Parts: sequence; C-alpha cells; structure tokens
Amino acid sequence: MAAARNSDESLGDLVATATRDLSLLVHKEIELAKTEIAAEAKRAGIGAGFLGGAGFVGLFAFVFLSVAAALAISEGADLPFWAGFLVIGGAFGGLAGLLAMAGLGKVIKIRGPQRTIRTVRDDITWAKHPTIAPDPDLEDLRASHS
Repeated sequence: MAAARNSDESLGDLVATATRDLSLLVHKEIELAKTEIAAEAKRAGIGAGFLGGAGFVGLFAFVFLSVAAALAISEGADLPFWAGFLVIGGAFGGLAGLLAMAGLGKVIKIRGPQRTIRTVRDDITWAKHPTIAPDPDLEDLRASHS
C-alpha cells in the first residue's frame, strides 16, 4: 500500500514533504537547544550568586582575621596595638607589591596578534600590487581561520 502511495505522489510533493519535515526537525532541535541552554544558564547564574556571596563573606572573614592577627602580634610581642596593625599592614603591602610586580611582568609581555598583523600586511601589499603573489607561508594561517 505504501508503494502505491509513493507512486501516486509526484517528485515535487515528495521534496516538499521532505523539506517540511526537515524544517520541522530543525525547529524542534533549536527549541530543545534553547531550553537546555536556558536551564544551564539559570544553574550557572545561581552558582555565580553563591560564588559572589562566598567572596563577600570571605572578605569579612579576611578583615576580622587580619584584625585578630594584628591584636595577637601586639599582645604576644608586648607591643602597642598600632605596632601590631603596622606589621600586618606591612605584610599585606609587601604581598600587594609582589603581586603587582608579577602582574606587571605578565602585562608587559603582551604582544599584539602577530599572525594577523603579518597576514593583513601581506593583504595590503597584494591590494596595492596585485601582481605580487601572496606569501605562501601565510596561506596555512588564512586557511585555518576561514
């Protein structure tokens, strides 16, 4: 019976049916992907909220522990309170300086997109002089980013 139905339908009808079914399938897959992504985004948002809360509470813990350390140093070394806070402040200042030097060292080493600069220069050279062949060494770069 299916063979009889297929022989009655024209090729155009079959193509139209296949196109409609494919379009419906694509739309359903996109709808499923949107639903899954929305659920994952919600979960990621909740996780980010918890991480933000942990950072906020951690900041308070850091402040209180710093005060406790300053008071402990001043009490343990029989120093005035200001001296204990000076020691803790100096330690944090030193740590901040080390972190700043390490970060600055990394930032100074940042270079521009060297491969892109090379390919753009080659493209400009070719645009000015179309008779000059492009650099064959750059073809692999262009092909990998197309």
